[in-house]
Amino acid sequence: MPSFSLNRIDEMIDGLHALARNLWWTWTPDAQDLFFQLSERKWRSSNHNAVAVMNSVSRQELRARLCEKEFFERVEDILAQFRDYMMKKDTWWNAQKNRRGGELISYFTAEFGLHECLPIYSGGLGVLAGDHTKSASDLGVPFVGISLFYRNGYFSQTISPDGWQHESYPMLDPDQLPVELVVGADGKPVVVSVDIGHNPVLVRGYRVNVGRTVIYLLDTNLPENDLHHREITARVYGGDLTTRIMQEIVLGIGGVRFLRALGLYPSVYHMNEGHSAFLTMELLRERMLDGEDRETAERWVRSRCVFTTHTPVPAGHDRFTPDLMEFMLNGWCRSLGRTVCDILPYGQENPANPSDPFCMTVLALRMSRAANAVSELHGRVSREMWKHLYGVPAEQVPIGHCTNGVHMLGWMFHRTRVFWQRHLGEKWIYYLKSKAIWQQVADPELVSDEDLWALRYGLRRDLVEYVRRKVKAQYTRLGIDFTTVQDTILSPDALTIGFARRFATYKRAPLIFRDFNRIMELLHDDERPIQLIFAGKAHPRDDAGKRFIQQIVAHTKNSALLGKVVFLDDYDINVARHMISGVDVWLNTPRRPMEASGTSGMKILIHGGLNLSILDGWWCEGYDGENGWAIGGTEPPADPDVQDAADAESLYRVLSEQVIPEFYDRDEFGIPRAWIRRIRHSMVTLIPQFNTDRMVSEYVLRYYLA
Repeated sequence: MPSFSLNRIDEMIDGLHALARNLWWTWTPDAQDLFFQLSERKWRSSNHNAVAVMNSVSRQELRARLCEKEFFERVEDILAQFRDYMMKKDTWWNAQKNRRGGELISYFTAEFGLHECLPIYSGGLGVLAGDHTKSASDLGVPFVGISLFYRNGYFSQTISPDGWQHESYPMLDPDQLPVELVVGADGKPVVVSVDIGHNPVLVRGYRVNVGRTVIYLLDTNLPENDLHHREITARVYGGDLTTRIMQEIVLGIGGVRFLRALGLYPSVYHMNEGHSAFLTMELLRERMLDGEDRETAERWVRSRCVFTTHTPVPAGHDRFTPDLMEFMLNGWCRSLGRTVCDILPYGQENPANPSDPFCMTVLALRMSRAANAVSELHGRVSREMWKHLYGVPAEQVPIGHCTNGVHMLGWMFHRTRVFWQRHLGEKWIYYLKSKAIWQQVADPELVSDEDLWALRYGLRRDLVEYVRRKVKAQYTRLGIDFTTVQDTILSPDALTIGFARRFATYKRAPLIFRDFNRIMELLHDDERPIQLIFAGKAHPRDDAGKRFIQQIVAHTKNSALLGKVVFLDDYDINVARHMISGVDVWLNTPRRPMEASGTSGMKILIHGGLNLSILDGWWCEGYDGENGWAIGGTEPPADPDVQDAADAESLYRVLSEQVIPEFYDRDEFGIPRAWIRRIRHSMVTLIPQFNTDRMVSEYVLRYYLA
């Protein structure tokens, strides 16, 4: 037995439990491997949940495992890395000269997409919020997030034999998740009260540790609440407008009150989309109850609040009727000695009209010192959309932009991380937004074509194996024999194109099948084969989106396309991680200009994938003619059918004349040199810009510390 004490082993066991409850491990592959080694079965069955693994392994077993010298040293090393990360003083934040000390940035959002084991997110907005939080931790920004604890999550997706999406809502068990009930010094849960309608609703919170940052998830599922109030936080964007406004009252008003119950007074309140804008009203109430007049209180609130809008279409912004506002907020207004009529003008586009609906985005814009869109194009669209609020030309509307990014380390496959560590050195992860370090990738002496192509082949093989396992499980659920087709599902040698996102109709998932004969020709070229992988969920009430899924699933069953077109069900962060690492080309076909930013295409960059996209969202800024491919032009026809036809034609032309020939143009060693040059240029020009380290530092300098 190695020479270490029982006390030291027990300390390490406690350290492993603490590590499991801090999502730092979600972007640290060596830590993930530790939990995998403790229980491979539980790791897989729990969707890679470190807390579930630790709960399944007894202290007695852990002591025995830690008596093995090699395992002991691995655990010791990971815990040391974790400790060093948490105690690091020389962070980017601490180097900022204009920070005043004592700042705390609060970030309110309706969802956080942090990891597949914590399914409290629906899509891009939540994933962006999760990546924002992780980079805030890496940069050392003092940061606290506020959201809701959705005990039924978004939904688990299954596809019926006819291709129709069905939803189920498994109950989440907090004891098996990386969350902790927030308790006070007396050991009792911290609870605040929020008036909704004629009733006080009690709200508790769960703490999520994300590296050096903290998120509080608010929960109304307390026995003291009426049943319909307990259901407020049951599902992500669940129910009707009544449920939506109650969720937003809990998020905004309840979120501020929960921070106060913890003794927290942030210097900045960042509203990620309009869902949390009621926080401005609660801040206003606090100031007025402290004796400030309304005008002074408004100025104070605006000085503390910033707002990010994500929605480029008017219909996507939450609006509530005055009657609904009257019913839901009358108790809150009474506590201020006001009526709902007094607060309606804050959110009405036309306050002179008493029946004008109350818009959460309008409230956020009016009560913030700064507002931004999430890409340059989205900024132009937003300024045009809201210019009537300001009475000035669109170019003078005070809505800027801070283009989204992704947390590269969180989306990086282990194989890829090892590759870059070998080529760029041990410290490369600290310089993700450094143009200089990525400029090295342009040097074939440092990273050879052969090495890059070997990486791409390995990642593509990983994806093919994953898809085959997942499709087998899908077939088994449907009672279909998989053995006859398992080796025909995809090929590790074929050009692999991926499409995975929310199945909203404007994203046009079936566009590539618009001319079926054209895509059939491309799919059946034996000399230059291509294959398509799709994944995504439609909102439970979006039947049009569900029909798009049904169309894709029908193509996967077509005997002429079998194995060449695949749909992966129950899309989540884990499915996305496999797809963005393994595909050669990421396909993005939104109807311009309806994609505010999009981030899925950014996630492929670090793995050597390339983008083939409509010039919408972030791709307008990223595309330079040589780092990927563009579909269509920048000025689409006004008629959607005309635009769809033109974009489909452009897509087929770019595929057949550029993408496919370049991928299969090989030298005597089987290396596609021109393709590799494009990968290098993509990495050099895009990775330093489209990551959340850059994005968060931009928020800090332009919005938080301004």
